[in-house]
Amino acid sequence: MSFPIQRFTQAATPCYYYDMALLRRTIDSLKAALAPYPHFHVHYAIKANANPRILECLSQAGLGADCVSGGEVEQAVACGFPADRIVFAGVGKTDDEIRASLKAGISRFNVESLAELEVINELAAEMGVVAPVAFRVNPNVDAHTHAKITTGLNENKFGIAIEDLLSCIESAQAMANVRYCGLHFHIGSQILDLEVYETLCRRVDEIQTMLEAHGISTPTINLGGGLGIDYDTPDANPIPAFNEWIGRIAKHLKVRQGQEVHFEPGRSIVAQCGTLIARTIYVKQGHAKQFVIVDAGFTELIRPAMYGSHHAIQNLSAEERGEQTTATYDVVGPICESSDVFAKGEVLPLTQRGDLIAFRSAGAYGEVMASSYNCRHLRPTIYSDEC
Repeated sequence: MSFPIQRFTQAATPCYYYDMALLRRTIDSLKAALAPYPHFHVHYAIKANANPRILECLSQAGLGADCVSGGEVEQAVACGFPADRIVFAGVGKTDDEIRASLKAGISRFNVESLAELEVINELAAEMGVVAPVAFRVNPNVDAHTHAKITTGLNENKFGIAIEDLLSCIESAQAMANVRYCGLHFHIGSQILDLEVYETLCRRVDEIQTMLEAHGISTPTINLGGGLGIDYDTPDANPIPAFNEWIGRIAKHLKVRQGQEVHFEPGRSIVAQCGTLIARTIYVKQGHAKQFVIVDAGFTELIRPAMYGSHHAIQNLSAEERGEQTTATYDVVGPICESSDVFAKGEVLPLTQRGDLIAFRSAGAYGEVMASSYNCRHLRPTIYSDEC
């Protein structure tokens, strides 16, 4: 990725930079992977990045929206996603969120408990409407990813256990104000081992076969998202292997006659187009190590502090001046917490006060998770097509 260094030099930092051309190429690649399968549909997971310009680009491309809060439903509608392509998931939907989503006429609720189903039925009855519902099933499939972003095991808070699914669907069929329309699965995030999707497909078939034995057909299967990206070498792999992901699912999922298959990717669409740009405040010489202290912290990119994750780091200024000497640094932020560390033992070109530092692959779970902790201000955004 090339960066508009002069634009960053003039800009207030930290800031977020989005390569809109890369985003559009990524969307085109995803749509090309889906093209052979007209019954496959994508709902973008808004939790990955809710920036309005990003969402408008995605809605204009014809994608649907996967939401996990009432606020995300509102944002989706405001950014042009048709209500009939919006789904609402989450274990803790409030009454006000459910009412607003019913009023908006969203495509469906992904229901995660019998208690939630009963509330949706009650509120829909009050409004004189019928709510379309899919059941999020916990398939007990290990996604082989970080423990904090694994969602499909029995120990997780998400979804309905397989052994409870039949009774939940039968309860829905007995209710006047809900309509059963599908099954929803999501096993985790940043999944790099595509074989887990094969396991998921087999489990989905087992579940459908069980339901069909009881006379229950399922119009829609939602396999969630979770496809991972290359955080280590983003320029080598700027666009994920959508073809392989979709192709494996198409090969192993036994799709029923007339059935639609939905996906909910987020990170894989937006992560690589986004970069957090920071400025070096100080280079601190310690007794045992050196620190590059930048003006960005976990208030702008929380993944390293929360998950222990690593983002590729570039010294853009050093690259611009052709610096050949390297040194080893701990790259840290200004937040008054010991966890405010981007990387330890990072080898960078010799770094000076004022150097611009790029934290790559920050388009997902960067800006959207920003906070004002330490009374810091939320940061501005720069788009490539405005430079």
